[in-house]
Amino acid sequence: MVSVINTVDTGHEDMVHDAKMDYCGLRLSTCSSDMSVKVYDVRNGTQTLVADLKGHEGPVWQVAWAHPKFGSLLASCSYDRKVIIWKENNDKWVKFYEYSNHESSVNSVAWAPHEYGLILCCGSSDGSVSILTNVGSGQWDAKKIVNAHTIGCNAVSWAPATTPNSLFDNNSNKPVKRIVTGGCDNLVKIWRQEGDSWVEEAKLERHSDWVRDVAWAPSLGLPRSYIASGSQDRRVIIWSKDGNEAWRHTVINTFDDVIWSVSWSLTGNILAVTGGDNKVTLWRRDPASDDSWTCISDVNKGQGQLISGEQRAL
Repeated sequence: MVSVINTVDTGHEDMVHDAKMDYCGLRLSTCSSDMSVKVYDVRNGTQTLVADLKGHEGPVWQVAWAHPKFGSLLASCSYDRKVIIWKENNDKWVKFYEYSNHESSVNSVAWAPHEYGLILCCGSSDGSVSILTNVGSGQWDAKKIVNAHTIGCNAVSWAPATTPNSLFDNNSNKPVKRIVTGGCDNLVKIWRQEGDSWVEEAKLERHSDWVRDVAWAPSLGLPRSYIASGSQDRRVIIWSKDGNEAWRHTVINTFDDVIWSVSWSLTGNILAVTGGDNKVTLWRRDPASDDSWTCISDVNKGQGQLISGEQRAL
């Protein structure tokens, strides 16, 4: 069983929507409907507020840490249609870059694998997905997948730089960049970069309601590619693929309430699931079968104790 070893009093004045540890597990970032982003030092079981970042003008839905090779960088996205990248400079956090080219709430942000450079993917309720690439000297290049999902995009996640079924660019011989997205059209979609554009590689249709989160599993030691998706239909689906075969799907469970979040362990063999039932459950794949998943633990802290996945507004 998994037990709760530490509880952080965030001090937020409204609902908390996301909480992420940095790459080394030394800092925690949270965001809230109080329009703030906070950073805490959580070493040795203690918590110290490092920064209280103000810049958004609406509820902040999600935060994402960049790889430490790029320094201390944190991205946040909000109902105010903005993405802000924050940077720690001489122990002070400042606004490094602001992107405001979406027409509705930005619901999800995810950094690309560090092997690709400093690249951020953003999904919005306007149905589009933006890919922001740092080109140096504080400048960013923005590409947009327009109409990626009808009604809106709720979640984005990058494929690992190398997967068991990686595609390679014929000119550079480097792995092709790929992302997975989930939307209000009940679809999971996979996109790959071709030149300066992004094209739809696959459309995965099994959910019967909004897809709230998607997560591409790390590829360390895994025999094939795995993607997890969680939906308002209360189901979590694992999609798997090997080589040129079609994506297979397995429903690992139908839960008692909406699924808000899915997240893989660093080795990609355990999946954490959170939802409206106020539980965190951990699921492990049977090494002998992609179709067999076992719940190995669940944590229920009681009403109001877990980070809320309150529905992101449109």
